[in-house]
Amino acid sequence: MVAMSSTDGNPGTGVGVLDKAMSIVAALEQGPAKLAELTEATGMSRATVHRLASSLDDHGLLRRTADGSFALGYRLVGLAALALSDSALADTARPVVTRLRDVTGESAQLWLPDGEWRVCVVSVEATHELRTIVGEGARVPIEVGSGGRALLGAVGPEGWVVTVGERADGVGSVSAPVRGAGATVVAAVGISGPVDRIGVDPGASYGTHVLQAAAELSLAVGGRRHG
Repeated sequence: MVAMSSTDGNPGTGVGVLDKAMSIVAALEQGPAKLAELTEATGMSRATVHRLASSLDDHGLLRRTADGSFALGYRLVGLAALALSDSALADTARPVVTRLRDVTGESAQLWLPDGEWRVCVVSVEATHELRTIVGEGARVPIEVGSGGRALLGAVGPEGWVVTVGERADGVGSVSAPVRGAGATVVAAVGISGPVDRIGVDPGASYGTHVLQAAAELSLAVGGRRHG
Protein backbone atom coordinates (compact mmCIF):
# COMPACT_ATOMS: atom_id res chain seq x y z
CA MET A 1 0.00 0.00 0.00
CA VAL A 2 1.39 3.40 -1.01
CA ALA A 3 1.74 6.14 1.56
CA MET A 4 -0.50 9.11 0.86
CA SER A 5 -1.54 12.40 2.41
CA SER A 6 -4.95 14.04 2.64
CA THR A 7 -4.07 16.05 -0.44
CA ASP A 8 -3.38 13.05 -2.68
CA GLY A 9 -6.16 12.83 -5.26
CA ASN A 10 -8.31 15.41 -3.45
CA PRO A 11 -7.35 18.78 -2.01
CA GLY A 12 -7.53 19.30 1.74
CA THR A 13 -10.54 21.18 3.06
CA GLY A 14 -8.78 22.88 5.93
CA VAL A 15 -10.90 20.88 8.36
CA GLY A 16 -8.26 18.64 9.88
CA VAL A 17 -10.37 15.79 11.19
CA LEU A 18 -12.36 15.61 7.94
CA ASP A 19 -9.22 15.54 5.82
CA LYS A 20 -7.77 12.78 7.98
CA ALA A 21 -10.95 10.72 7.80
CA MET A 22 -11.10 11.09 4.04
CA SER A 23 -7.46 10.04 3.69
CA ILE A 24 -8.46 6.75 5.34
CA VAL A 25 -11.39 6.34 2.95
CA ALA A 26 -9.13 7.13 -0.02
CA ALA A 27 -6.56 4.57 1.12
CA LEU A 28 -9.26 1.89 1.24
CA GLU A 29 -10.25 2.53 -2.37
CA GLN A 30 -7.37 0.19 -3.16
CA GLY A 31 -8.99 -2.59 -1.11
CA PRO A 32 -9.27 -3.72 2.53
CA ALA A 33 -6.33 -2.95 4.80
CA LYS A 34 -5.25 -3.74 8.32
CA LEU A 35 -4.66 -0.99 10.87
CA ALA A 36 -0.89 -1.09 10.41
CA GLU A 37 -1.29 -0.73 6.64
CA LEU A 38 -3.66 2.21 7.02
CA THR A 39 -1.24 3.84 9.43
CA GLU A 40 1.55 3.51 6.88
CA ALA A 41 -0.61 4.62 3.97
CA THR A 42 -1.95 7.76 5.64
CA GLY A 43 1.12 8.78 7.60
CA MET A 44 -0.98 9.31 10.73
CA SER A 45 -0.42 7.80 14.15
CA ARG A 46 -1.83 4.37 14.89
CA ALA A 47 -4.07 5.80 17.62
CA THR A 48 -5.51 8.46 15.30
CA VAL A 49 -6.18 5.99 12.49
CA HIS A 50 -7.83 3.55 14.89
CA ARG A 51 -10.04 6.27 16.39
CA LEU A 52 -11.17 7.68 13.05
CA ALA A 53 -11.59 4.31 11.35
CA SER A 54 -13.67 3.04 14.27
CA SER A 55 -15.89 6.12 14.09
CA LEU A 56 -16.34 5.66 10.35
CA ASP A 57 -17.22 2.03 11.05
CA ASP A 58 -19.87 3.16 13.55
CA HIS A 59 -21.43 5.34 10.85
CA GLY A 60 -21.41 2.54 8.28
CA LEU A 61 -18.87 4.26 6.04
CA LEU A 62 -16.28 1.58 6.85
CA ARG A 63 -16.69 -2.03 7.96
CA ARG A 64 -14.53 -4.75 9.46
CA THR A 65 -13.82 -7.88 7.45
CA ALA A 66 -13.54 -11.39 8.86
CA ASP A 67 -9.79 -11.02 9.38
CA GLY A 68 -10.15 -7.68 11.16
CA SER A 69 -9.17 -5.48 8.23
CA PHE A 70 -10.99 -2.26 7.47
CA ALA A 71 -12.93 -1.96 4.20
CA LEU A 72 -15.29 0.54 2.61
CA GLY A 73 -18.73 0.29 4.23
CA TYR A 74 -21.94 -0.76 2.56
CA ARG A 75 -23.63 2.52 3.46
CA LEU A 76 -21.54 4.11 0.71
CA VAL A 77 -23.45 2.05 -1.84
CA GLY A 78 -26.71 3.64 -0.79
CA LEU A 79 -25.19 7.11 -0.70
CA ALA A 80 -23.78 6.60 -4.19
CA ALA A 81 -27.18 5.52 -5.47
CA LEU A 82 -28.80 8.62 -3.98
CA ALA A 83 -26.16 10.87 -5.54
CA LEU A 84 -26.59 9.25 -8.94
CA SER A 85 -30.38 9.36 -8.76
CA ASP A 86 -30.16 13.13 -8.29
CA SER A 87 -28.01 13.61 -11.37
CA ALA A 88 -29.88 15.42 -14.14
CA LEU A 89 -27.47 13.99 -16.70
CA ALA A 90 -28.09 10.45 -15.44
CA ASP A 91 -31.85 10.94 -15.74
CA THR A 92 -31.47 12.32 -19.26
CA ALA A 93 -29.00 9.65 -20.31
CA ARG A 94 -30.73 6.53 -19.01
CA PRO A 95 -33.26 6.15 -21.87
CA VAL A 96 -30.53 6.89 -24.43
CA VAL A 97 -28.18 4.32 -22.89
CA THR A 98 -31.03 1.82 -22.69
CA ARG A 99 -31.77 2.29 -26.40
CA LEU A 100 -28.08 1.79 -27.14
CA ARG A 101 -28.21 -1.51 -25.24
CA ASP A 102 -31.35 -2.54 -27.11
CA VAL A 103 -30.03 -1.76 -30.59
CA THR A 104 -26.61 -3.35 -30.03
CA GLY A 105 -27.63 -6.16 -27.69
CA GLU A 106 -24.60 -5.39 -25.51
CA SER A 107 -24.13 -3.79 -22.09
CA ALA A 108 -24.04 0.01 -22.34
CA GLN A 109 -22.63 2.60 -19.97
CA LEU A 110 -22.27 6.34 -19.42
CA TRP A 111 -19.07 7.55 -17.75
CA LEU A 112 -18.13 10.85 -16.12
CA PRO A 113 -14.57 12.03 -15.45
CA ASP A 114 -13.34 12.27 -11.86
CA GLY A 115 -9.75 13.44 -11.92
CA GLU A 116 -7.56 10.44 -12.67
CA TRP A 117 -10.63 8.21 -12.58
CA ARG A 118 -13.86 7.73 -14.47
CA VAL A 119 -17.15 6.91 -12.76
CA CYS A 120 -20.02 4.91 -14.26
CA VAL A 121 -23.24 6.85 -13.69
CA VAL A 122 -25.58 4.81 -15.91
CA SER A 123 -25.19 1.10 -16.66
CA VAL A 124 -27.67 -1.06 -18.55
CA GLU A 125 -26.73 -4.73 -18.82
CA ALA A 126 -27.15 -6.91 -21.89
CA THR A 127 -29.65 -9.73 -21.69
CA HIS A 128 -27.16 -12.38 -22.81
CA GLU A 129 -26.13 -14.91 -20.18
CA LEU A 130 -22.50 -14.05 -20.97
CA ARG A 131 -22.18 -10.28 -20.65
CA THR A 132 -20.05 -7.57 -19.13
CA ILE A 133 -21.27 -6.18 -15.83
CA VAL A 134 -20.31 -2.69 -14.67
CA GLY A 135 -22.02 -1.42 -11.54
CA GLU A 136 -23.27 2.14 -11.32
CA GLY A 137 -20.78 4.02 -9.18
CA ALA A 138 -17.84 1.89 -10.37
CA ARG A 139 -14.55 3.81 -10.65
CA VAL A 140 -11.90 2.89 -13.21
CA PRO A 141 -8.59 4.62 -14.00
CA ILE A 142 -9.36 7.13 -16.74
CA GLU A 143 -6.52 6.04 -18.99
CA VAL A 144 -7.80 2.44 -19.20
CA GLY A 145 -10.49 1.32 -21.65
CA SER A 146 -12.38 3.02 -24.44
CA GLY A 147 -14.61 5.00 -22.07
CA GLY A 148 -11.61 6.62 -20.44
CA ARG A 149 -9.90 7.31 -23.75
CA ALA A 150 -13.07 8.93 -25.05
CA LEU A 151 -13.15 11.17 -21.97
CA LEU A 152 -9.57 12.17 -22.74
CA GLY A 153 -10.55 13.00 -26.32
CA ALA A 154 -8.40 10.25 -27.83
CA VAL A 155 -10.86 9.28 -30.57
CA GLY A 156 -10.06 8.12 -34.06
CA PRO A 157 -11.15 9.70 -37.34
CA GLU A 158 -14.47 7.85 -37.14
CA GLY A 159 -15.33 9.69 -33.91
CA TRP A 160 -15.14 6.68 -31.62
CA VAL A 161 -12.44 4.72 -29.81
CA VAL A 162 -12.10 0.94 -29.51
CA THR A 163 -10.15 -1.11 -26.96
CA VAL A 164 -9.91 -4.87 -26.58
CA GLY A 165 -8.67 -6.63 -23.47
CA GLU A 166 -7.46 -3.39 -21.92
CA ARG A 167 -9.74 -3.06 -18.91
CA ALA A 168 -10.42 -6.79 -18.58
CA ASP A 169 -9.22 -9.86 -20.45
CA GLY A 170 -11.61 -11.03 -23.16
CA VAL A 171 -13.65 -7.82 -23.10
CA GLY A 172 -13.93 -5.33 -25.94
CA SER A 173 -15.59 -1.94 -25.97
CA VAL A 174 -16.32 1.04 -28.18
CA SER A 175 -17.09 4.51 -26.80
CA ALA A 176 -17.59 8.06 -27.98
CA PRO A 177 -17.36 11.41 -26.18
CA VAL A 178 -20.38 13.42 -25.13
CA ARG A 179 -19.63 17.08 -25.77
CA GLY A 180 -21.11 20.10 -24.04
CA ALA A 181 -20.82 23.79 -24.82
CA GLY A 182 -17.68 24.68 -26.74
CA ALA A 183 -17.23 21.03 -27.75
CA THR A 184 -15.83 20.26 -24.29
CA VAL A 185 -15.94 16.55 -23.45
CA VAL A 186 -18.25 16.14 -20.45
CA ALA A 187 -18.97 12.40 -20.53
CA ALA A 188 -18.46 9.22 -22.54
CA VAL A 189 -21.00 6.68 -23.70
CA GLY A 190 -20.27 3.23 -25.02
CA ILE A 191 -20.91 -0.48 -25.11
CA SER A 192 -18.85 -3.43 -23.93
CA GLY A 193 -19.05 -7.17 -24.35
CA PRO A 194 -17.09 -10.41 -24.66
CA VAL A 195 -14.69 -10.39 -27.61
CA ASP A 196 -15.94 -13.82 -28.69
CA ARG A 197 -19.24 -12.15 -29.58
CA ILE A 198 -18.47 -8.53 -30.50
CA GLY A 199 -15.20 -9.27 -32.29
CA VAL A 200 -11.78 -7.66 -32.16
CA ASP A 201 -13.08 -4.52 -33.89
CA PRO A 202 -16.41 -3.72 -32.25
CA GLY A 203 -16.33 -0.28 -33.82
CA ALA A 204 -17.11 -1.79 -37.21
CA SER A 205 -20.40 -3.20 -35.95
CA TYR A 206 -21.38 -0.82 -33.18
CA GLY A 207 -19.51 2.46 -33.73
CA THR A 208 -22.30 4.26 -35.56
CA HIS A 209 -24.83 3.32 -32.87
CA VAL A 210 -22.50 4.63 -30.16
CA LEU A 211 -21.99 7.85 -32.13
CA GLN A 212 -25.75 8.32 -32.39
CA ALA A 213 -26.13 7.96 -28.63
CA ALA A 214 -23.28 10.41 -28.05
CA ALA A 215 -24.87 12.89 -30.44
CA GLU A 216 -28.24 12.66 -28.67
CA LEU A 217 -26.62 13.26 -25.30
CA SER A 218 -24.47 16.09 -26.63
CA LEU A 219 -27.59 17.90 -27.82
CA ALA A 220 -29.29 17.22 -24.49
CA VAL A 221 -26.48 18.87 -22.50
CA GLY A 222 -26.26 21.90 -24.76
CA GLY A 223 -23.53 20.82 -27.11
CA ARG A 224 -23.55 20.33 -30.84
CA ARG A 225 -23.84 17.20 -32.93
CA HIS A 226 -20.40 15.86 -33.78
CA GLY A 227 -19.62 13.11 -36.28
